[in-house]
Amino acid sequence: MNIARILALPLFVMVCSVAVAQDARERGFIRRGMTEGEVLVRVGKPDHEAVVATNFKGQPEEKTWTYFPHPQDPETLTVFTFRAGVVAEIERKISR
Repeated sequence: MNIARILALPLFVMVCSVAVAQDARERGFIRRGMTEGEVLVRVGKPDHEAVVATNFKGQPEEKTWTYFPHPQDPETLTVFTFRAGVVAEIERKISR
């Protein structure tokens, strides 16, 4: 039983690191019109999330999700802007 536990930890860490690496490469495949859920499934939770305040009633909610550079996507800061839960803008900036 102890051997299984000892072997399970490195396997778990390896699987998690592969999943994160895949997510970073997937950032380039997000397109306008995708829902928040689709983005979450493809690239995971954002590193930073902000809600943009709107001054007009009836305007759809607008928020940004920011993904910081990652070893699999180095020097690239990716920002997705959502309006009413759908990707409206995509910004990929070189960050050094």
